[in-house]
Amino acid sequence: MNSEVIIDVQPKEISIALLEDKDLVEYQNEKREASFSVGNIYLGKVRKLMPGLNACFVDVGSERDAFLHYLDLGTQFSSYEKYLKQVQSDRKRLFPISKATRLPDLPKEGSVQTILKQGQEILVQVVKEPISTKGPRLTCDLSFAGRYMVLMPFQEKVSVSSKIKKGEERTRLKQLIQSIKPANFGVIVRTSAEGKRVAELDAEMKVLVKRWEDTITKVQKATTTPQLAFEETGRAVAMLRDLFDPTYDGIYVNDTEIFQQVKDYVGLIAPDKKDIVKQYTGTVPIFDNFNVTKQLKSSFGRTVNYKRGAYLIIQHTEAMHVVDVNSGNRTRAENGQEANALEVNLGAADELARQLRLRDMGGIIVVDFIDMNLAEDRQMLYERMCKNMQKDRARHNILPLSKFGLMQITRQRVRPAMDVNVEETCPTCFGKGKIKSSILFTDQLESKIDRLVNKIGITSFSLHVHPYVAAYINQGVISLKRRWQMKYGWGIRIIPSQKLAFLQYEFYDKDRQFIDMQEEIETNE
Repeated sequence: MNSEVIIDVQPKEISIALLEDKDLVEYQNEKREASFSVGNIYLGKVRKLMPGLNACFVDVGSERDAFLHYLDLGTQFSSYEKYLKQVQSDRKRLFPISKATRLPDLPKEGSVQTILKQGQEILVQVVKEPISTKGPRLTCDLSFAGRYMVLMPFQEKVSVSSKIKKGEERTRLKQLIQSIKPANFGVIVRTSAEGKRVAELDAEMKVLVKRWEDTITKVQKATTTPQLAFEETGRAVAMLRDLFDPTYDGIYVNDTEIFQQVKDYVGLIAPDKKDIVKQYTGTVPIFDNFNVTKQLKSSFGRTVNYKRGAYLIIQHTEAMHVVDVNSGNRTRAENGQEANALEVNLGAADELARQLRLRDMGGIIVVDFIDMNLAEDRQMLYERMCKNMQKDRARHNILPLSKFGLMQITRQRVRPAMDVNVEETCPTCFGKGKIKSSILFTDQLESKIDRLVNKIGITSFSLHVHPYVAAYINQGVISLKRRWQMKYGWGIRIIPSQKLAFLQYEFYDKDRQFIDMQEEIETNE
């Protein structure tokens, strides 16, 4: 299988697409100024105790207070609390965790009122981003995730991933980690550590311990709360950390800084694969070049077409996601309605597994497949769905079809479901329904170019337009583009962009910075 990661870096956001055999299977989009990523660690302050929920709300600087349940305090909360006081008591010299005292575990049936008080400072980690009206979800069981292992302060146990089946390999990894881990740390060994040498594991262990030391140093020097003590790696690197596979054929980045970060990371975890990270320097937008934009437009939205006229209808509600399978305008199979229903349902199972990963849909998903009479066909559909979901990294559970033909799926929800708006608002009338004559559109563009060159003084720039408009501007020996260049200078470049609507345009300077030339008053005349 050919796998590629495409990273599109824009001034305000970063988008990441994972392609498998050129098909888009995962997509992430994050604002560059966004915070509260899963994995961030904060020195927070208890804002309010909720005895009825056996929980509390903690101020970590988000718009809504974060939620912390008693069971999420962790068994070693008392040890954390004592160590935190020791660290904050001496601002000059850091108290080493190896000398910290381990106190008895918290009882599972305890009460939050007996452990915490309002205004108390605690060290917390984000495990769920804000979703809908809910604030972030927190834990006091801190962890630092690497490629081969997860490091957990104030734990002692070494656990090995259940996906590593060989008994001798499990024993080897357990003994190896026990010999290199510092005191008062626990470790979860990840599946990717299978077969790795001690030098590789030891190198990552030192990196993770250094992250803990940097975190607690920030806590020691903090003068106000809430305070960000540890920030999870950028979305590009974080996604690669969980997804990276040595079989990747290429990782393409269109930004020099992010390219260097990704290359350094891949060089650290897989030095022999460092060369698969490549900087994209083409003039066509990177997502257009790899056919990501078109797949995004066709894969999101309420209706998703897949095979021979069949389609899915996907609805999102507060409580669950509902999917309806429709055969559309298909003709029936030669051997009858049952065979036709089976074929449509199997195709729906393939597309739905991709949609769950692509949209990162979590919680409860209810799927209404086309009714099938034969028990063996229903079993075949269930097995097909289970097989398709094996590639999914999120924890999930699939139930066989009910007597009503419904399949219930639960999938781990960590962040809000990805939703890409594939409908386009008219850029010239702004939804009012009246526009200037389309034949005058190029005259409008020329007036913008004239203003940009002769009044603002920018002579080297790119004009991004819809591919159809770009083809019109470039047609002929003495094309419209050539006439503009002869009149306004040779620094004009016309770039076709699939993300733009038909009469939409965007200007960018030579450093790829957006130039705002939109004038709503002018376009509404």
